[in-house]
Amino acid sequence: MLNRLKDWRERRILKQHPIRETLWVEGLRALPMLGRLDAGELHQLRRLTTLFLHQKRFLGAGGLEVAPAMALDIALQACLPILHLGLDWYEDWVTIIVYPDDFLAEHEYTDEHGVVHVERGPRSGEAWDQGPVLLSWAEVAQGEGLVLHEFAHTLDMRNGQANGMPPLHADMSREHWAEVMSEAFERLNTAVDRGEETEIDPYAASDPAEFFAVTSEYFFAEPQTLWRTFPKVYEQFVRFYRQDPMAAYLSA
Repeated sequence: MLNRLKDWRERRILKQHPIRETLWVEGLRALPMLGRLDAGELHQLRRLTTLFLHQKRFLGAGGLEVAPAMALDIALQACLPILHLGLDWYEDWVTIIVYPDDFLAEHEYTDEHGVVHVERGPRSGEAWDQGPVLLSWAEVAQGEGLVLHEFAHTLDMRNGQANGMPPLHADMSREHWAEVMSEAFERLNTAVDRGEETEIDPYAASDPAEFFAVTSEYFFAEPQTLWRTFPKVYEQFVRFYRQDPMAAYLSA
């Protein structure tokens, strides 16, 4: 009964709040990574994006007005990772706050000696447990990356604190995931410590949560780089996200 009611509500939203065709075409054109999707996947992406725009609340900060094209740009990138997972993966939060540029953030943490530190500094994006998601429009407008990164954090936090271990599917092994991700994380850290140039953004070496978020960016926006650098991580992401971005490139 509940599933039937949910389906009815979704059909109603899709009928009453469609994305304008011109806006949809412009949105796809602005994001080259969506060019690998086939007709069926694009249909699913449009469905998810329409529901996402209806369910989530976009707030502009610092005098910024979030135009429909801006909201669509964010929604398209947010819905790509859950294309084969579903909107339920974003059910724990509602609000997306969009700043004109970087914003000042303050964080408190306790070190290994029990000393409390307060860290202040500019940020281009943040994802909080149970929302909101905070984004710098200046950074979003530069290209693919930030939105994927922050929404990957929201998936990670469905297990609680972000730690690089999102809720895995029943057919996936937590032990194998941890082994693969830890080995790749340590390898990246070793390269960064040695001052070597890395194909993956060295920010991924910050901690396991950032490693998951950064490599998720690469999985969707630059799959060749992740596939070449950390093939085992790529394989785990294929199983988790239930997508294989490299398939489109290999079959071309």
